[in-house]
Amino acid sequence: MSTDRALAEISLVVITLDEEENIAACIESVRGAGEVIVVDSFSTDATVEKARALGAIVHQREFVSNADQKNWAMQRATRPWVLILDADERLTPELREEIAERIGRPDADGYWIRRRTDFLGVPIRHCGWQRDRVLRLLRRGSGRYPERAVHERLELEGKAGTLKGRIEHHPYRDLDDYIERMGRYSLRGAVELHRRGVRWFPRILLRPGARFLRMYLLQLGFLDGAAGIVLCMLAAVGVMLKYAYLRELSRGDGELR
Repeated sequence: MSTDRALAEISLVVITLDEEENIAACIESVRGAGEVIVVDSFSTDATVEKARALGAIVHQREFVSNADQKNWAMQRATRPWVLILDADERLTPELREEIAERIGRPDADGYWIRRRTDFLGVPIRHCGWQRDRVLRLLRRGSGRYPERAVHERLELEGKAGTLKGRIEHHPYRDLDDYIERMGRYSLRGAVELHRRGVRWFPRILLRPGARFLRMYLLQLGFLDGAAGIVLCMLAAVGVMLKYAYLRELSRGDGELR
């Protein structure tokens, strides 16, 4: 089966909010997909216009959670295979060819794909990120995201394989963008912990330092140079902030004061 014919069997799913800088590169990296479904949370920039200009089917829908948004998007897919990407992710040409080859002769119901992520323009090869992989390609109807406030993970019904290629991941525009996202994710993480009845103390004393030591020493973050130490320190701050939010949630009825 040719690459274009194989990729025509794919529905690309992307959820967006103010991703005008990323959406075109994301969609173009999966050139030849049978359909592109973008579910947008009412962007205020040109995300929707750029997606539609590239032939995407765009739905606008109120955001509840990443899991909810992705499940809703996947339900609208009509092709035999679904590929889920974040707007700040791209397929390399090699991975695009590998996906076409694999779905032409599938040996699994879904596939894990490794990711290569940069931090402020520097590729991170350690800090634990070198083992990052995501389950993003699956037969339509064979998986869904269980509801979680943060770090949603696809659950597959069936056999999973692993692809050799990597997704290129460019998640942060600059340091301000990282810090703003860190605040959002820390709050969502605190909400998830509060739902599970986790206590904030003494974790707020122990977990931030443990995160730094794990990433910087055990996961060899020091080999990533200056970017590595900044990343590891900010990750520790994010953990501290999560438990600080949890403290606030625990003091009352689950709402921040």
